[in-house]
Amino acid sequence: MAVTTPAEVANPEIKALLSALTDQRDHVLGILEGLDDDALRRPVLPSGWDCLGLVRHLTLDVERFWFLAVFLGDEDVIASFEGLGDSWQVPADATAAEVLDAYRTAARDADAVIGAAAPDAPPAWWPADLFGPDYRLHDLRELLLHVITETACHAGHLDAARELLDGRRWLTLT
Repeated sequence: MAVTTPAEVANPEIKALLSALTDQRDHVLGILEGLDDDALRRPVLPSGWDCLGLVRHLTLDVERFWFLAVFLGDEDVIASFEGLGDSWQVPADATAAEVLDAYRTAARDADAVIGAAAPDAPPAWWPADLFGPDYRLHDLRELLLHVITETACHAGHLDAARELLDGRRWLTLT
């Protein structure tokens, strides 16, 4: 897939949405900079998730799921979700660098799909068995807004986790 950056996208709406998504992805990666493997794997909230698990969730359940499976309809990606298990659980033999690199790769792959499509292009596949008959995203625009929202929400979760881990805050306006 050809890599696409927001600056390379011709459609102004997609360019703006992709720019917003890129900012949120940068936030996810930026708030984790400087944490060692132990800190990235340390749960700090009662729910028990850790920072690497959240990034793995963003990689698999967000970037790959929404853009490669749902929007593009890539049958290999769709099949990869069968038997996946809990995407929030990072395999013990996976390094932090591997998890973070997988997120970067998934974002680049998604950007190539996004940059080549029109805002009103419909998804190629819809997992009605996951969402029931009443929920559906109808076009790339809606998928992008959904993923921007989910990524921003999780970036906020990472902000809280980072502050609990070592006191660092991403951005504080006073």
